[in-house]
Amino acid sequence: MNDSRVQLRSAISALPSYVPGARIPVGASAYKVSSNENPYPPLPSVVSVIADAANDINRYPDMSNADISEAVARFLNDTASEAGLAKGEWTSEHVAFGTGSVALLGHILQLVVEPGDEVVFPWRSFEAYPILTSVAGGTSVQVPLAAHGRLDLDAMREAMTERTRAVLVCTPNNPTGPAITHTEALDFVQSVPSNVLVVLDEAYLEFVRMDDALDALAILAGFPNVVVLRTFSKAYGLAGLRVGYAVARPRLASALRATATPFGINLIAQHAVVASLAARDELLARVDTLVSERERMITGLREQGWDVPQSQGNFVWLDLGERTTAIAAQCTARGLLVRPFAGEGIRASVGEPEATDLLLELSQGWV
Repeated sequence: MNDSRVQLRSAISALPSYVPGARIPVGASAYKVSSNENPYPPLPSVVSVIADAANDINRYPDMSNADISEAVARFLNDTASEAGLAKGEWTSEHVAFGTGSVALLGHILQLVVEPGDEVVFPWRSFEAYPILTSVAGGTSVQVPLAAHGRLDLDAMREAMTERTRAVLVCTPNNPTGPAITHTEALDFVQSVPSNVLVVLDEAYLEFVRMDDALDALAILAGFPNVVVLRTFSKAYGLAGLRVGYAVARPRLASALRATATPFGINLIAQHAVVASLAARDELLARVDTLVSERERMITGLREQGWDVPQSQGNFVWLDLGERTTAIAAQCTARGLLVRPFAGEGIRASVGEPEATDLLLELSQGWV
């Protein structure tokens, strides 16, 4: 059949491809550390709720997301700091949901970006940033990272112009790992014009272990041009159910809810989120284990001579330059699926201890 002659927007035709993490072929045996997934299966209590919910999948989910909105609002109040809004002041009116935080970011950019407007973000960072910017009709302004994979907030500030409508701050930064401090974030947000939206993308929030850690809700409480993005995919282990949420001032959150895909959060996902928040302490104990494994991985690599950035996510970054593709192929041949960024480096998620052992065995020969 002849291809369609329907004209696509030039921005769509020029979109870069999003490269997903490699998957384990059927019947093969390998450690998959290519997608920043949680290696643990869901908790039995969550699986039980999911199984019960499956009996009702002939019905539409609650389009208003009432139960998960209330559950997340309770969680925000339980974890609110004295620097942020007082406990009890976060409500469902501050929350919006999407099929992963990436979908919410797409909606956010569609809300504020007109054709030709600029979106500033670090690079390298989350691969979806330039894609979503182009889909929204905007122009990507990519700001190179500073040393050791850190965000260069000064350079991002200098990159803003009269056409800037949004600034994306990925912290911890994917794929390099470092996170910005609260002091750095506050200083940065204070310098951003009030008509420019600052997106604090915290997909790996629960893995952060550092002094002066970012309190994004406290910053949101003081600056109405801030939105916080979080997800249930990583620490909560619900990547396959695709649930992310935004926390914002009610006006922006309402706009996000209005533009969200109707019934976007499926019925099983809604039940799983409520159950996961109820089991948060048990889930975060698993996160502590993953953080310990991350530090074992970083320590082992540094002992081999690698200059590894101090990751605050559930992954580590190895700067391999032109060797990246060949080394990723070597890993695959040995049963370790990593995420290569051609010409730059590889990202390896924190998985099973055996996966760490294999990575350290292989990396010894790359130094």
